[in-house]
Amino acid sequence: MPRPFIALLLALLPGLAQAEPRVAASIPPVHSLVAGVMDGVAAPTLLVPPTASAHSFSLRPSEARSLAQADLVFWIGPAYETFLEKPLAALAQSDKLVRLEDAPGLTLLKARGGGAWDAHHDHDHGAKPDDHDVDGHMFLDIDNAKAMVAAIATALTAADAGNAPRYRANAGTLLAALDALDTELRTTLTPVRGTPFIVFHDAYQYFDKRYGLSAVGSITVSPERQPGARRLQALRKKIGQLQAVCVFAEPQFEPTLMQTVVAGTKAKTGVLDYLGAGIPAGPNHYPETMRALARSLTDCLNG
Repeated sequence: MPRPFIALLLALLPGLAQAEPRVAASIPPVHSLVAGVMDGVAAPTLLVPPTASAHSFSLRPSEARSLAQADLVFWIGPAYETFLEKPLAALAQSDKLVRLEDAPGLTLLKARGGGAWDAHHDHDHGAKPDDHDVDGHMFLDIDNAKAMVAAIATALTAADAGNAPRYRANAGTLLAALDALDTELRTTLTPVRGTPFIVFHDAYQYFDKRYGLSAVGSITVSPERQPGARRLQALRKKIGQLQAVCVFAEPQFEPTLMQTVVAGTKAKTGVLDYLGAGIPAGPNHYPETMRALARSLTDCLNG
């Protein structure tokens, strides 16, 4: 074999040997942000489908394999995906785990008391609450999503330097798109600011606070526990006292008690889906899910 050809082959080997990074992401909103940063390089694996609840999810064998084989795993953290704590603890390399609730610049809120809370309380944003107190739905604040994008790009760049320019460029494009989305959502939701409503479980605190919305209570403290008769009676009373215009269900839990909750009240019913069950996974999932939330709220509260 001619020596120049051998030299050329040796020069090309590092590029030929460089495989696409294997990346896993926990839930659809996280997967969408990761997919946006990785666009044009590779597609991350989604662990939890949008039709499932991360509050009670169990990994199937195929998902457990994807987790074990990944070069990087992006998740919110124990504040949200409790089902991942044990599988992640079993992984040999802890440096491949990227816990996004630790992203620089993230604003964390303590979980509200649950139930039909009597008042909204301000939280100390200067100190990070304990994992057990944190409201894990922090991705519903677009500023938090932007902080996550920056952390995702940093982790991917460190793990895959060859594609660093692409990751940085994608992150810049995504950050600009999130700013535009924030302006769009604020315009959409302005007409329903201050209109009281009740949610299925308290997942929307970050969204509420960002856009000045008035969620006044939840049907259940925990989405896995159905409320009892006394709780339902108290909710009906609360709906009347607070003049709640809408009561929102969630498709992941398929509650059968919505009509029971609103019986004898003037409240309407709607559906809020922060995981975007009907929206295809990928880079567009996060913005389309946020738009769908805004539409669901305005459709019910305006009507």
